[in-house]
Amino acid sequence: MTATPTEIAAPPPRRKVNILFGLTLIGLLAFLWIVLGFITASFWTPLNISNLLRQGAMTAILALGQTFVIITAGIDLSVGAIVGFTSVILAWLLQAGVPIWASILITLLIGVGIGVFHGFGIVKMGLPPFIITLATLTSLRGIGLLITNGSTINIVNEPFTNFARADFLGIPSLFWMVILVAVPSYIFLHLSRWGRYLFAVGSNREAARLSGVRVNGIIYLAYILSATFAAFVGVLLASRIAIGNATQADGWELQAIASSVIGGTSLFGAVGSVHGPLIGAFILATINNGANLLNVNSFWQRIITGLLIIVIVYFDQLRRRRNP
Repeated sequence: MTATPTEIAAPPPRRKVNILFGLTLIGLLAFLWIVLGFITASFWTPLNISNLLRQGAMTAILALGQTFVIITAGIDLSVGAIVGFTSVILAWLLQAGVPIWASILITLLIGVGIGVFHGFGIVKMGLPPFIITLATLTSLRGIGLLITNGSTINIVNEPFTNFARADFLGIPSLFWMVILVAVPSYIFLHLSRWGRYLFAVGSNREAARLSGVRVNGIIYLAYILSATFAAFVGVLLASRIAIGNATQADGWELQAIASSVIGGTSLFGAVGSVHGPLIGAFILATINNGANLLNVNSFWQRIITGLLIIVIVYFDQLRRRRNP
């Protein structure tokens, strides 16, 4: 008997293991905060914690969008370029006198369009996700530089730029944006049939298709979410630094992938969560913040991130061998 799409359940990680891994990540994050609090004089200052939360927030949202794609056994290398490009578009719109709400909406719709383009390239043209998103990365950087003639666009709209600097209940507004994105993402990924379809596609695309899942539509959806989240981060970045610059967020795609992987998302697909990438993003943000406070060479930050990825992917491979 053929299963209907609504009957398909993802092969998610065992619940106890997933909970244990999540607690381990939280413990690691807490350990880093405690250690840095002891060995530095300024880690626990309100200004530093606020900056850490603001920077980690943008990486967390990018990582969450990336997670949807990785669960389907794909990859999106363009998210950093989307952030820079959309910051330029938003700054240009605001400079042209377009209202804030309309500028943000147009920017997010551009993100949707980029996601549709990625889905089309993968589904209709048969291009590997790596290739189509790499092409977008280079193209968007170039288009952004052409629009700005290699310079930046200043944003003088104070209501817009004040948002990223504001706090609500003592918590930076950018961190509240993580919560705003994370709650519906959790409902979507873990409590809806569409989330189950993502896991099913990542586990076995052909089996999902034979079970009635519209595989192509799910792939479109994953890349649309990733690109839209990146466009949203472009809005937040423009608000924080008050400029549109096509070269901003260079390398952030690697930070997003690293955060997602550190958070337990399997690069082989079908394994992932919402909380893992968010915690992973703040672990990376804490490592980078602590390294800066300790005047550690920035190259070491990249080395540490790379080693973390190697260790976690290695253990993920061991898990897959034991539980094929």
